[in-house]
Amino acid sequence: MHISDGVLSTTVCLGSYILSIGICSLCIKKSMKTKELPKIAMITSIFFIASLISIPLGPTSVHLILPGLVGTALGGMAFPSVLLGIILQAILFQHGGLTTIGANSLMMGLGALGAGSIFSLVKKSNNSKLIINTGAICGAMGVLIAGITLALLLTTAGEDFYGVAKVALLAHVPVIVIETIITGAAIAFLLKVKPDLIGVKIKPDETGVKVIQ
Repeated sequence: MHISDGVLSTTVCLGSYILSIGICSLCIKKSMKTKELPKIAMITSIFFIASLISIPLGPTSVHLILPGLVGTALGGMAFPSVLLGIILQAILFQHGGLTTIGANSLMMGLGALGAGSIFSLVKKSNNSKLIINTGAICGAMGVLIAGITLALLLTTAGEDFYGVAKVALLAHVPVIVIETIITGAAIAFLLKVKPDLIGVKIKPDETGVKVIQ
């Protein structure tokens, strides 16, 4: 899902950079907590590694991006996490492009932020199944937002990329299914072993795991 150098116009690249920096700054200002730095580093590492394993598709690629997991775990800090991961991938492995760091960050970061916003509505629920199912939905929603953003960005490159935009969007349908399963399973696992990682407080009772505020 990374866009390579030379695909987008200079105007779109600069605009994406400015927008990404603005969103990142706002997220850090509102959501940054020093005590959560280890968690942010861990989730960023997971995103960094997962996004490196890709299948080339014209000027972009198809791969796991885990926006649902990043968003549910980091909330407002999801976008800075994604931006950092994109920067490291571009500099260390030439994955994507230097001129498209802003665009690639918008693609994946907006999906992660959306997932985090939805998950925040249910993580204080007393229903563990609701939390798990919402996490799975967040996994799907994050990829869908990223795919739509990718298609919109590619259409700005001209009619030659209209077909590529459609193919890229369709190619992420199986990714949506896979990430729905992965994110749902990850949320279920974390509820049992490390609920605080996703901002949930729990206590066991005679019926199993009960989520409390």
